[in-house]
Amino acid sequence: MKITSFREAAQVTTPHGVKVCKLYDTPDAQVVHITLEPGESLKKHITPVDVFFYVLEGTGVVEIGDEKKAVSKDALIESPKDIPHCWYNESGATFRVLVVKTPRPVASTRLL
Repeated sequence: MKITSFREAAQVTTPHGVKVCKLYDTPDAQVVHITLEPGESLKKHITPVDVFFYVLEGTGVVEIGDEKKAVSKDALIESPKDIPHCWYNESGATFRVLVVKTPRPVASTRLL
């Protein structure tokens, strides 16, 4: 049995400049944990595979295509492939989200 804690997982460097830990990475799927501190955000980007997000802690704003909504703990958000998306933490508290990409993308994420 393999158990991975985001607190112990190695942080990966991304163009977003925020804390990202890769928790799972196989040819079939990829799971990353993102922590956004107050005022932090991701850069708008496109992912070449379908993605879903699960909010673990806090309140954040998700933008997918032309829609922008506030979401909080225990929300699951679907993001279709090739649609620009990003996250914002406009709150005064830590915001954590789990990102699941399936299948695992072969190409890297494209920033806009």
